[in-house]
Amino acid sequence: MNTEAITSFLENGQIKEAMVLYEKVLNEGYDDEKFRLVEEFFRFGFLEETKELLKSLLQTYPDEGELLVYLAETQLELGDEEKAMLTLDKVRHDDPVFPQALLLMADLYQMNGLFEVSEQKLLQAKKLLPNEVVIDFALAELYAHQARFSEAIPAYEIVLQERSEIGGVYVNQRLAEVYSASGLFENAMDFYEKALNEHLEINTLFGFAFTALQAGNNKTAIEKFEELKTLDPEYHSLYLYLARAYEKEEMLDKAFETIKVGLTQDEFNKDLFYYGGKLALKLNNESEAERLLRETLALDPSFTECVLVLNKLLLKQERYEDILQLISETDLNEEEEPQLLWDTAVANQHLEQYSEALNKYEHAYTFFKENEEFLSDYGYFLIEEGKIAVAAEIFSKLVKMDPVNDEYQELLERLTDDY
Repeated sequence: MNTEAITSFLENGQIKEAMVLYEKVLNEGYDDEKFRLVEEFFRFGFLEETKELLKSLLQTYPDEGELLVYLAETQLELGDEEKAMLTLDKVRHDDPVFPQALLLMADLYQMNGLFEVSEQKLLQAKKLLPNEVVIDFALAELYAHQARFSEAIPAYEIVLQERSEIGGVYVNQRLAEVYSASGLFENAMDFYEKALNEHLEINTLFGFAFTALQAGNNKTAIEKFEELKTLDPEYHSLYLYLARAYEKEEMLDKAFETIKVGLTQDEFNKDLFYYGGKLALKLNNESEAERLLRETLALDPSFTECVLVLNKLLLKQERYEDILQLISETDLNEEEEPQLLWDTAVANQHLEQYSEALNKYEHAYTFFKENEEFLSDYGYFLIEEGKIAVAAEIFSKLVKMDPVNDEYQELLERLTDDY
């Protein structure tokens, strides 16, 4: 009667009344009553009370494996991993619950990054219970966590033969994720379809759409991303990939519109600003492109790719002072990003800052000595500066790169004659 009354009190939020009866059971109750109460208190999350009841029972039944496993689970929930492991070590190997103890040990070892030991415990449990799908599922989860996809897939498929859902996890969804992660996108899409038919969940829908995009099935990706956007417009990750899918289908206006909608949901997302800037360039909207790229750099001044794209735009517009100012405002290292050396050299050259331009060209040459476009810029600059011998060396390289280029050939001959 006490157990039923305590459960009723807990369900109705009458905690004080429940605790009065709990103390009575703990101190005076029968063992079977205490055990039933263990299950109820654990279910309601009263872990300290659960632990005390179990300790009371273990005084009478110190070798009872079921009690030890229950205590270890409670200790784990309380965050005391060390005590949980010590408790599990007490379970006898011939106890029927020993495989369950091994599963808990495996969880503990995995939580602490000891994956090999975790796998050993699971394989030991599988030897004892070869047909227990819970063990196959635990192995599959461990292999997936370690990116051992070729082992995770068959383990999940064994589980799927008997169960489509285990521990609140949908096995088709897991298989879809593992197939996708291993690059088998078509297989993954089949399982995503099955998973969504079982249970419509937004992360699964995103996974399906993203996998379709990776597989090159852009129309499917668009369909699924749009469905996700309808279900949850605040799912920020979708907008960048939806825009990419539209771009791949050459629907640039739709891609750009998607980025703008995404920025209303996530106004501090530098990747959306950057991608929007690149799309604006493709749409020949240079002013909007510059605005979006500068917004990107306001969020991340060291965003190398963005600096290079904006520099390219400024070079096209012959805004050389703006190039020098932009580079000076970044935290980028020219040694790590030599394109900045080249850009600065060109800007200095056009601003008639010739000594600075020469210094940058010479430095950049180390990185671009096999780049025809750079060598052309450098060679013509050297001619302007009257450095004929070095210019001849540069145009000699250019002629070897492009022997049918008459302009290179004529310049080389003239430089050689002059020299």
